[in-house]
Amino acid sequence: MEPYITLKNKNGVGYIEFFHPAQNSLPGNLLSELARTIHSAGEDDHIKVIVLQSGGDRTFCAGASFNELVAINDEETGKIFFSGFANVINAMRKCPKFIIGRIQGKTVGGGVGLASATDYCMATKYAQIKLSELNVGIGPFVVGPAVQRKLGLSGMSQIAMDANTFYTAEWAMQKGLFTHVFDSVEQLDDAVKTFAETMCSYNPKAMAEMKTMFWRGTEDWDQLLLQRAKISGRLVLSEFTKEKLKEYK
Repeated sequence: MEPYITLKNKNGVGYIEFFHPAQNSLPGNLLSELARTIHSAGEDDHIKVIVLQSGGDRTFCAGASFNELVAINDEETGKIFFSGFANVINAMRKCPKFIIGRIQGKTVGGGVGLASATDYCMATKYAQIKLSELNVGIGPFVVGPAVQRKLGLSGMSQIAMDANTFYTAEWAMQKGLFTHVFDSVEQLDDAVKTFAETMCSYNPKAMAEMKTMFWRGTEDWDQLLLQRAKISGRLVLSEFTKEKLKEYK
């Protein structure tokens, strides 16, 4: 299947779905389109609440495109590459509508950042999470603020340092990333649909004010995440990281 980003309005719920055949890893063009789609859904008066989901049933998101990562040869390209998830997270943060996350499977790196940037997140028991960036000589600098906001500094630093380990969906729920964990995708979809459509009956202005309140203290993220992208863009050019990346080719 070809990569895609779709937006469908069902009973006032805007379902944004992304897909890439490489385990839903996201290259720069898809990340840009995803950020634009979130902005568009946020501006659409016919959409009351947004659901962020991915295609397939095994992996929610494997992070950024590895092919693009290994091709980085200068700091500017590196900054642009790592700004991809920064722009999506900031689009989610500034969207005036609540975003519900539907996490059906494993999620890695930038994917954990996307899940963390949702306002309410539900998952299956197969939705293990991992921050693997340290494995290749960089770190979860761009997604770190979003992950820390949900997991706390202790939880975020634990999975950032333990970069080889997948943490269970139950662990993620205990730490506050997931609100509910279900045994099957069918149960997850039923719960997401019911919750989202219930939210559509609430006052949109009240929800927008609540979202602003919940995200208070993140107003500097436009600059902060760009600064973090520059750090990653610099580190990816280091000799250590270049040698590490050769192991994965």
